[in-house]
Amino acid sequence: MRNTARWAATLGLTATAVCGPLTGAALAEPAAASGLYAPSALVLTLGHGESAATVTPERAVTLTCAPTSSGSHPAAAPACAELRSAGGDFDALGAGSGALCTREYNPVVVTVDGVWRGQRVSYERTFANECVKSSYGTLFAF
Repeated sequence: MRNTARWAATLGLTATAVCGPLTGAALAEPAAASGLYAPSALVLTLGHGESAATVTPERAVTLTCAPTSSGSHPAAAPACAELRSAGGDFDALGAGSGALCTREYNPVVVTVDGVWRGQRVSYERTFANECVKSSYGTLFAF
């Protein structure tokens, strides 16, 4: 049942992120909606536990990176910049060198689902605690 709730939340936020720009003026000019940018719309979720299959999402944000940075992510522009510099590879995002975190084990699971530059992406990562998660840059700091 928890996994169903996670997927429902993810699909709902993905639909909002992808279809949200298709209101108002964007519907009046379909040629502009198919512009020069491949779609980049992501839904990021966070929950405490060992894996996404057993965790109920506690927070979720949307992140759209093309043609401009937007969404409910608290730092959309820097998060998109980090992801672009990593070439869309979530594993390439490394921990900051100045992070001082305790060795407390309170696992945090972050998932990313959506589209990055026109390609479907699905990513899951478990961090040892909130501090370690936040040390991996702006993308996971929500």
